[in-house]
Amino acid sequence: MGFIPFHIVDLIDILLVATLMFSIWRATKGTNAPYILTGIVFVYLMWVIVKALNMELLSGILGQLISVGVIALLIVFQPEIRQFLQMIGMRRKAFGFITRIFAPRREKEVNISPIAAACKDMAETKTGALIVLGQQNPLNLIIEGGIKLDAAISQSLIKNIFFKNAPLHDGAVIIENNRIVAAKCILPVTQSAVPKAYGTRHRAAIGMSEISDAIIIVVSEETGDISIAYRGELKHNIDPTRLAQVVNKIINANIRQAEKEAKEGRDCSKENRPKKEKTSKKEKSENPDTTTGTDGDSTTPQQ
Repeated sequence: MGFIPFHIVDLIDILLVATLMFSIWRATKGTNAPYILTGIVFVYLMWVIVKALNMELLSGILGQLISVGVIALLIVFQPEIRQFLQMIGMRRKAFGFITRIFAPRREKEVNISPIAAACKDMAETKTGALIVLGQQNPLNLIIEGGIKLDAAISQSLIKNIFFKNAPLHDGAVIIENNRIVAAKCILPVTQSAVPKAYGTRHRAAIGMSEISDAIIIVVSEETGDISIAYRGELKHNIDPTRLAQVVNKIINANIRQAEKEAKEGRDCSKENRPKKEKTSKKEKSENPDTTTGTDGDSTTPQQ
């Protein structure tokens, strides 16, 4: 009995499957999805055993359940599947042009001064706050879950929203195009492993930064510290006097990256354009059925 043939393609196949399983485990960690998945696997193994024992009635029942299992999986794991696909899309910069095509055009200049001033005052009084600065990715689903405002950004308005006895203080404020578009918005909480010292605001800020390119500012209600969440990472103990500088640095880096990708896209289109013209000229020269008339129009001789 010889050994099972093993090639480099098999190794790549195993690594890809392991990566996929790890990504699924990471996306479903902390939810009820692993228990549901375990039950599905148990039903499948039971169906295999019943089928091997030729139990036709039970085998038919389990077979019918498994036949609609794909649809059931899509329904049961809908939040996890969406989070998994969003995570893939957010971490693949090569497909960033798709987001820019479908995302609405946004102003590049962001008036961060009143936001920084309000965060500084709230940090001194230990008033909890959660502010989302939208960028390229649309935040319509998050906005629809809150209360729409559409107000100009001002230091006093932000402080009044997050005042402890105010009706809108619980939740996040969404800012887009230099406007406060919504308040009391619920953000998705991260499922990643984070320190136990993180509160709900910090977990929500990380979760929001994992599924979008937004910049999330957090003011701790317990310590008064200011933190910034971006791309799944949380920066602690931001100096209130440097908050505007840190946020503007991130925004400017995003603008430069978007302009660079747009320039690369234009360069690629320019490189492909002459190739198409050469191909069309070559096709014309190879087509013997067309002749040019006296008025410059191409005519086809009758058979």
